[in-house]
Amino acid sequence: MVPKHSAVSALALGAASALVLTGCATATGTAAEDDGPISVVASTDVYGDIAATVGGDLVEVTSIISSAAQDPHSYEASARDQLTVSKADLIIENGGGYDPFIDALIDASGSEATVLTASEFSHDWPGGDAHGDSGDEHAEDEHADDEHAEDEHADDEHADDEHADDEHGHDHVEGFNEHVWYDPHAMADLALGIASQLELLSPDDADTFAANAEAFVADLTGLEDELDALSSAHAGAEVFLTEPVSFYLVEAAGLVDVTPADFSEAVEEGQDVAPATLLESLHLVSDGHVSVLITNSQTGGAETDQMIAEAEDAGIPVIAFSETLPEGQTYISWMQANIEALSTALQA
Repeated sequence: MVPKHSAVSALALGAASALVLTGCATATGTAAEDDGPISVVASTDVYGDIAATVGGDLVEVTSIISSAAQDPHSYEASARDQLTVSKADLIIENGGGYDPFIDALIDASGSEATVLTASEFSHDWPGGDAHGDSGDEHAEDEHADDEHAEDEHADDEHADDEHADDEHGHDHVEGFNEHVWYDPHAMADLALGIASQLELLSPDDADTFAANAEAFVADLTGLEDELDALSSAHAGAEVFLTEPVSFYLVEAAGLVDVTPADFSEAVEEGQDVAPATLLESLHLVSDGHVSVLITNSQTGGAETDQMIAEAEDAGIPVIAFSETLPEGQTYISWMQANIEALSTALQA
């Protein structure tokens, strides 16, 4: 497991890396000039909630994906979305091939806003250092016009051999799980990056942003403590994920994902699971190797239904995690509920 944050050291890290995290914008933005709220655009409501928590009343947040009925992979942006992005002071995307519509909107709108890419805060990000620093990619300009004209990662060392097109026609980073919002550690670093960027846009409010980020990091540290407790009690327990959405949370709890890669990849991409792979997966459940089956509440299919039925017949708990915020939840309360569900299932 990656080391946990302390609120103080994490804030220091965020301040120290502020320059590295800068995308296209200059140190001062329109919000600082006209004394209005800072305009933040997030690709999904998960990042919108984190930005609102850090920025408080000083920011106006718009989440492009704000409903469980919207699929970031295949979302078709509107003219209103383009207008919203064009007026943004700060843009937060997931990256890693999860929400390609944001890059298209940046291109189309000509936005010069700072862009924070959540995937680059993951300890698994290729070439990165788990703090949003992926080497020269940010040091230059992640969203420069000529770079986007070809491919966001065209100049990256991984562009040739680590990207594979999926059915939606966009690129994923091969071997990288882009569902980084399920990693509390990465979200702590992201929150600190947001605070640093908001400080650049409105220096007079730096103390407020820092305090809000510190409180958020403290809440995340509490979640990490609960995950550590799960790990102490259930380390090594095997789980089956019909999709890899919740992998980082499972990893932090010390659990082992035994899902055949071909199964999760096929389900995630909306393809049929090969018969041999499906049979292997069903046997993992029926033979008692799996302690919990975890599904994605926003997707499904015949093979997923078969796995659920097999688990229920075997008396194995089934829980579902979502990709977007459930109605009425904050990021913290949502992750708290997910951890509690996982704990209950493991004790069944």
